[in-house]
Amino acid sequence: MRLSTVILPVDRWHEEGGEKWRRAEELGFHAAYTYDHLSWRSFRDGPWFGAVPTLTAAATATQRMRLGTLVTSVKPFSPIAA
Repeated sequence: MRLSTVILPVDRWHEEGGEKWRRAEELGFHAAYTYDHLSWRSFRDGPWFGAVPTLTAAATATQRMRLGTLVTSVKPFSPIAA
């Protein structure tokens, strides 16, 4: 059986973000996903980082685990201008 997990993009990479992705791989998860939403319920007032930059950073911190977005949203603004 292959198990996967979801890691919300709410932690700054240098604080806890990177460690969560590395730990998921250490625990043997087959894949880890993140959301690409504008906000998420109780995290509405805190940071919410983009899925693509988060997955790019996760790819540098992991070796075998598959990565992806669980949900990808169409953004109402250009990520380049943000």
